[in-house]
Amino acid sequence: MEDESGLQEISWYHGELSRHQAEALLMYNGALGSYLLRKSRESGQLAVSVKCQDSVKHFLVKCSEGKIKFGFSEFQSLPELLAHFSQKPLVGSETGTLVLLHLPYPRQVSEPQTYESVRIHTALHGEPEVLEPHADSDVLTSPPPSQLATKEGFLTKQGFIIKNWKLRWFTVFRHEMKYYREPKDAEAIKTLDLTKCSAVQYDYTQDRTNVF
Repeated sequence: MEDESGLQEISWYHGELSRHQAEALLMYNGALGSYLLRKSRESGQLAVSVKCQDSVKHFLVKCSEGKIKFGFSEFQSLPELLAHFSQKPLVGSETGTLVLLHLPYPRQVSEPQTYESVRIHTALHGEPEVLEPHADSDVLTSPPPSQLATKEGFLTKQGFIIKNWKLRWFTVFRHEMKYYREPKDAEAIKTLDLTKCSAVQYDYTQDRTNVF
C-alpha cells in the first residue's frame, strides 16, 4: 500500500501493530464485531483483524496495481474501501463464522490519569537459579514465549463411551480448548486444559482429517 499518508488519516488504522498485539487488544478490550486495519506481514499488503465470539479473525486486504481487494469485492481507491466498511459488512470465514463489522477500534484511546499508590515494595534476596541445558535437544529448558493464540472451527470428535463421530464446534483461547454442540451455545460441553498436554503428534489411523 503506497498511500501511507491516507492510511494515517483513518482513525482505526493501527500501522505496525502485529497479529499477536491485535489479538490481545481486541480480545481484552473489543466488543463483538470490533475491527481494526493494520499492516500485514506480507509486503505492501494490509490486514483486517476482527473480534468474533471466542476468537480474533484476520482477513487479508490485497493491494496491487492501484486496486484494493477485500473478500470478493474490489475497490478502485482507499475512500471506496472505507465507504464499504461504513456500511457494516457481514464477513464469513472458511470455518462458517459470520461476524458483522460494525465497531471500528480507534488507534488513539483516551486514558485516565489515575494511578495506584505503592503500599508494599520489597525484593526477594538470593542468587537466581540457573538451569543447566539438557542433553536432549528436544526438551525445552526454558518456558516458551508468551502467546495469545485464538482459534475456532468445526472438528469431528469421537465419543468416549459410544465410539461414533460427531461434529463439534471448538474454540481455543490461550491454554483452554472448549467444544460445543453448536457455535451459538453459551455453555461448553467440556473445557480442556492444554497446559497438561505433554506431546502432540499426527494420527493417521482414523482415515479422517480434523478429528479429535
